[in-house]
Amino acid sequence: MRVLHLTLKKKWFDMIASGEKREEYREIKPYWSRRLASICTPEYDAVKFRNGYRPDSPTVTVELDGIYSGFGRKEWGAPHERVYILRLGRILQAP
Repeated sequence: MRVLHLTLKKKWFDMIASGEKREEYREIKPYWSRRLASICTPEYDAVKFRNGYRPDSPTVTVELDGIYSGFGRKEWGAPHERVYILRLGRILQAP
């Protein structure tokens, strides 16, 4: 299983860990385009979110249902422009 590792602020981490937030957003920039590879053929099966940079920071692993581009939900932190949308599935490992 290929796992994408991402760090989040506490608000978004808590919403994902509770199952409330079902998408995560990343800017459409060369860095994320390279990292997320091709939208048509995702290279990742899951996303491991970390709340902070310490080794003992809480983590949650969530199934990745797909990577798309579009406009996200403002209440989930999406900006006013097109972004990569990481559609999240079931929680595989809770904090």
